[in-house]
Amino acid sequence: MRGAQLAGRATLVDCGPLPARHGTRQPFREVITDIENALDLQQHKPGTLPRHTQYLHQRTAGRIGSLTRLIRQAAITAIHDGTERITKTTLDTIRLDHLAETQHRPRRSR
Repeated sequence: MRGAQLAGRATLVDCGPLPARHGTRQPFREVITDIENALDLQQHKPGTLPRHTQYLHQRTAGRIGSLTRLIRQAAITAIHDGTERITKTTLDTIRLDHLAETQHRPRRSR
């Protein structure tokens, strides 16, 4: 019953992945920058996350929901461990949703 009530109040919006590039624009990087600007971590240096755009796009399969979960969990981790900053090492430790984890294929060094 509750599920039907909730389903009756929402509209499903099917969004595909956000492209890393669209012409000369970099929409995924812009989203990363906006999310980073909203962080309130005392030791986090602005520009850190946009430098990892390619990694973040690959890791999240370009999905904004996966990206926001990744950055949010990394921020929570940074608060809990007292570092108050997000690093790529921190991002690597965060598990994501099933879709992102199954589409993320780490590159093998040769």
